[in-house]
Amino acid sequence: MTKTLRGLVGLVGFLVLWEAFSRSEIVPQQYFPPPSTVLAQFAELLGDSGFLLDLIATVLAWAIALGISIAIAVPAGLLLGSVRWVRVATRAIIEFLRPIPSVALIPLAIVLVGAGPETKITLAVYAAVWPILFNTIYALDEIDPVMVDTARSFGLGRGRIMFTVALPNAAPFVLTGIRMSAAVALILVVSTEFLAGGGSGLGSFVLDASTGAGRMDLVLAGTLVAGIVGYLINEVLEQVHKRGLRWSAVDREAA
Repeated sequence: MTKTLRGLVGLVGFLVLWEAFSRSEIVPQQYFPPPSTVLAQFAELLGDSGFLLDLIATVLAWAIALGISIAIAVPAGLLLGSVRWVRVATRAIIEFLRPIPSVALIPLAIVLVGAGPETKITLAVYAAVWPILFNTIYALDEIDPVMVDTARSFGLGRGRIMFTVALPNAAPFVLTGIRMSAAVALILVVSTEFLAGGGSGLGSFVLDASTGAGRMDLVLAGTLVAGIVGYLINEVLEQVHKRGLRWSAVDREAA
């Protein structure tokens, strides 16, 4: 049985159990609707222009946040990983900032950048920077010193060594960090939309659906869309990792 088929069997089994539990009325269906109802709402949402605009707003904010995170974290990781005194000097502040939950900074972000899309982008960048940054730093720690010494013996300077030796060897770690940050950024964007309210996006849609009439079928349908977006993002990045760094997998097998 292939991996895909096993996954489909598990998904179908989960949906059957969910349907049976919801139909049993142990929990009223208005609070826990069956998947048949949720999937019907999901299909309707895909034809709703207002919902599609919310979806586009979330994906666009996620893409901007991830792009900014990469632009910040990769150069910073290369600097911290290659210049020891800079790494030592900044360790305390980095270890102080890293554990702070991004959602706890929502009030501060609203005060500093306003209540528009800038808030969710800023918080997503703050959360997504760390996996890329630390993966880049640790990647440089794993580089074989012999490779660096060999490059130096050929007269390569620090900059040439960084781009011809360090960065190619760090690329698999950096892409792994980007995959982790992609999920984190999406979670932060949707969470900020939900917690901060207003504006547009999947989080705002779920918030509106959960208040007032309390349409749990719409809440779960919107959540399903967010899950599918996250799954597709991860699949795309995984394929980029496999195909773009195929040479890295070959090197590992040879070793």
